[in-house]
Amino acid sequence: MYRLTTTILIADIRYPHPMGTLYVVTTPIGNLEDLTLRAIRILSEVGLVAAEDTRQSRKLLTHLGISKRVVSYNQHNAPQRTPQLLQSLLKEDVALVTDAGVPAVSDPGADLVRAAAEQGTNVIAIPGPSAVTTALSVSGMGGDSFRFVGFPPRARKSRRNLLAGLEAEPSTLVFFESPHRIRALLEDLVVVFRDRPIAVCRELTKFYEEVFRGTASDSLAHFDNPRGEFVVIVQGAPHRKEIQVDTAGARTALAALKAQGQTRRDAVVQVTDAFAITKREAYRLWLEE
Repeated sequence: MYRLTTTILIADIRYPHPMGTLYVVTTPIGNLEDLTLRAIRILSEVGLVAAEDTRQSRKLLTHLGISKRVVSYNQHNAPQRTPQLLQSLLKEDVALVTDAGVPAVSDPGADLVRAAAEQGTNVIAIPGPSAVTTALSVSGMGGDSFRFVGFPPRARKSRRNLLAGLEAEPSTLVFFESPHRIRALLEDLVVVFRDRPIAVCRELTKFYEEVFRGTASDSLAHFDNPRGEFVVIVQGAPHRKEIQVDTAGARTALAALKAQGQTRRDAVVQVTDAFAITKREAYRLWLEE
């Protein structure tokens, strides 16, 4: 009697994607040990790396022992480089990287991501270190709700106008700034935010990492000769209690003040603040008594 034994071999067949994939790869903001294993694998597998600064990216690739074609992609050459990279994506995978951190967040890349998506290219984020969340985590102010402002305007007038518009923002504010302009930003924070708590984070994850917590005035005194890259965290505006308008209460108070011989002007001033009504409304109520 014979037994028929059938062996089925399942081949690992990979069906090619009709075009390449654009990988948006986050690189370390300082310490190279923060690069993820996935990021290393992707950088070793793609056909091309589009870098903000090819010199910096080649240093990283050399450190990893990866030999790869690298082309520049920055704010200056993006209009010319984007069509070229879109053509490359028709046949191979491309990794988009910046000098440090997340591409397209206060760094070049958004135009390429948008164009690639419109072309039908698969765009995949390779997450990693972020100066924003790193600074928030050590600021002591929490990040339940925060507003990322990025680099403020260089001109003082424009910068102060921006800060004035954010003065009532209840969410924690996050700014990036260079060593050459950090003191100018702190000076404007003193003017607009006065003694509100802030945290100034310098050279995050690097050898000279420093987090200074205090006020903008304290920070100005501390960073008299600033060096390195900065992230500034500003505590959000305190919640103001909403005062309900009490017309009936204001009417009663005005009648009592009139009976006491108070002048109209003095009585109106008192009830305007106490009952959250306008001076015009207070005058009207006074005349009705």
